Amino acid sequence: MEKTKRLKSNRWLPLAAALLLATSASAQRIDNLVELKRESDNPLFHHLAPAPRTPAFECEGYWVWGSSVVRGDDGRYHMYVSRFPKSLPFHPGWMVASEIVHAVSDSLMGPYRFSDVALPARGAEYWDGRSTHNPRILRHGGKYYLVYMGSTHPFADPTYEQLTLDSPWCTVGRSNKRVGLAVADSPYGPWRRSDKPILETRPGTFYSYLASNPSPVLQEDGSVLMIFKGRHYTSPTGDYSAMSLGVAYAPSIEGPYTVLNDGKPIFEVNGQGEAEDPFLWKDAEGYHVIFKDHVARFTGEKGGGVMAHSKDGIHWTVDKDAKAYSRTVEWEDGTVALQGQLERPFIYFDEQGRPQCIFFATMDGPGEFENGTRSWNMVIPIR
Repeated sequence: MEKTKRLKSNRWLPLAAALLLATSASAQRIDNLVELKRESDNPLFHHLAPAPRTPAFECEGYWVWGSSVVRGDDGRYHMYVSRFPKSLPFHPGWMVASEIVHAVSDSLMGPYRFSDVALPARGAEYWDGRSTHNPRILRHGGKYYLVYMGSTHPFADPTYEQLTLDSPWCTVGRSNKRVGLAVADSPYGPWRRSDKPILETRPGTFYSYLASNPSPVLQEDGSVLMIFKGRHYTSPTGDYSAMSLGVAYAPSIEGPYTVLNDGKPIFEVNGQGEAEDPFLWKDAEGYHVIFKDHVARFTGEKGGGVMAHSKDGIHWTVDKDAKAYSRTVEWEDGTVALQGQLERPFIYFDEQGRPQCIFFATMDGPGEFENGTRSWNMVIPIR
């Protein structure tokens, strides 16, 4: 989700590759999407069905963003989703005023109805006291585990006009982003939140500035492998880097978490291109991830989805047909349209490990957060 005004443009991409990407991007015509999906060899993109027009979740008076879904003992589907008031601009409103709420549906595809606020604001003195965001729900041993991004700031609530990317709220809120954990015995809570983040920043690393966007996988032995997003400081005055993705391991959900790969990123701007919004899963063949192609490095589409595979979670190979999803969506009513934004993918797998559908946070408008008037969570069935 983050945009950074301080970054210089990347100059590492050779001219020939740039021309290739431009050619590929021109091929992503809206009227060509159905044909592109049909001809794709990508194991996800090829199987995306038309999407229902009805939002999976929308909340009047609020911006809503990424979600995660689990099935409860009650047979119902429980969604954990970010929301923040439309009295603030979308970006960076999520950074200073988001809360994670709980919504419920009898159907996996929704629509989901608001139930309760799972992780509300709890005061500036807490590390996650002013914003909770990027939820990922896990279920293990009769308990529910909510992994999320939290942040805090010491200021009074801003007005719409005060909250800008250069404002103190944004500067402090962004730099305080960390990964946390909440635990409950029921999908309805109450949630016991960690006193400290489960993943802190660390000086001298790619995540010295912030740690965010957690995507954990619960493994057979109860351990956790988690991909996350990091940025690092680039100057003593507070300038910071582009986004990189790293991987951490813990022997149990509660931790402790150790960043692997000698503390280095697994996807970084100078190698794979700037990336964010990872979704990680594991099956008999190994680990798999999809993430947002922030600079159109692999897909020829800024904001399209990339798929990659790994045997160990550290060394990754991009799929031979990299595009996993597109900002252009085929709808059940027969129309095809380009979404203003399409982020935070979450694939729901059934009890046998079969993918059923993919949820996205989406927005209207011609693109860029400041041009949107409405945001919601949508779902695409997987054939």
